Amino acid sequence: MSTVSSLVASPPVDLRSDRGTMLVERALGRVEAALQVRLDRGSAVRKRRSVGTVTERDTWVRVEARPVAKLFGQGNGVEAAAALEGIAKPVWHASLTWDDTELGVQWRADETSLVPDAPIKPGGTLTVDPMLDDRWWERLNASLDALTATSTTRVSTVHTELMTQDRLTAAIAGAFGQRVDTTVEHWVPAHGDLNWANLTAPVCWVLDWEDWGRAPRGLDAATLWRASLAMPALAERVRSRAAVAAGADRAAPDRGPPGRC
Repeated sequence: MSTVSSLVASPPVDLRSDRGTMLVERALGRVEAALQVRLDRGSAVRKRRSVGTVTERDTWVRVEARPVAKLFGQGNGVEAAAALEGIAKPVWHASLTWDDTELGVQWRADETSLVPDAPIKPGGTLTVDPMLDDRWWERLNASLDALTATSTTRVSTVHTELMTQDRLTAAIAGAFGQRVDTTVEHWVPAHGDLNWANLTAPVCWVLDWEDWGRAPRGLDAATLWRASLAMPALAERVRSRAAVAAGADRAAPDRGPPGRC
């Protein structure tokens, strides 16, 4: 692993491709039978390795195909996140898991409550100011504070790969050489994929919890900052809020490491 780009993993098949369309339809049929629910295919949001859709009972079902080699024995992240409290996230209802030995993946389907607010930027780069008010930021900060205050043995799987000290060191060294001491002293629970596709407005909800777990302190803030760079004022707001939280941590270390933006 020699570059930052190597942190991004690709699925064995792109679910947006023609072959992926066939596989998705087969998977959705299995989910409908197992969860006894009808899926609204017209509402489907398809990504490289997942598809999400509204159901007839006003819930949301997300189906993901993850390579078996990247399961790491941690179980279903969305189901595990159901135990987290004080976080603005969908309520988990049920799940379904099965192996696809031909494709080399494990399919996971999770049914959660349907969030009424839309993702701020479902895909691509955010280039329009989302005009987030103070209440939005306070709700996000409260959620991230609650997350970092929990205890878990899960390790964050950023882009389906375990976040480890060796991985972080290799990525930074690949971009900047050996000049930087990359030792991480504080590991805290993190969302692991905090970007504008996983945050909603006008009310803040944090979506897609399949990759949450322990990670270097500040990972979520750094991820959201990177996703905001096309909007300098927004990126600065993320950076300044993270800096204020870090200052509060130094002033009151007994509070534990912050996770807020």
